[in-house]
Amino acid sequence: MMALVEAGAITPSAEEVANKAEVGLRSVFRHFKDMESLYAEMAMRVVGSFEQSLAPFQASGWRAQINEAIDRRIALYDRLLPFKRAADVHRHESPAIQANHVATQKLLRYRLQSLLPEQLGDDGMTLDALDLMLSFEVWQRLRVDQSLDTEAARVMVKALVARLIDKN
Repeated sequence: MMALVEAGAITPSAEEVANKAEVGLRSVFRHFKDMESLYAEMAMRVVGSFEQSLAPFQASGWRAQINEAIDRRIALYDRLLPFKRAADVHRHESPAIQANHVATQKLLRYRLQSLLPEQLGDDGMTLDALDLMLSFEVWQRLRVDQSLDTEAARVMVKALVARLIDKN
């Protein structure tokens, strides 16, 4: 399933999963009660990848740590782009995927807020705007919808974040 999604099949069928795994269709359903279980498992792996990105920062100073956080998120977002898109397609019909999404958003927001000086972290509007600028959804828009390459999208995100921080 992961290989199919990584190759661009956002919603592979059970038959495609069985063919790729070289097992019978019944084997797919024996291990996973339904396709929702497959997507929930994939979403759990995505959450695990986000948690792995929480290693201590090497940079010192909050601005340098924000830049390091942006670089980490970009690397993670690019790696997880096909998987996150596939999970999002099924989020509305899967309580497990929705719960993973909510938990990941809280984790990323908390991590962001912990990097900011108090005057920025406690300013709800600034925190909301920074959280938005560093979101997967913005990254997906830049990379998929606007067809920017990784470096052009990185420059855009960093410039917008810098403007927002410098304005406050």
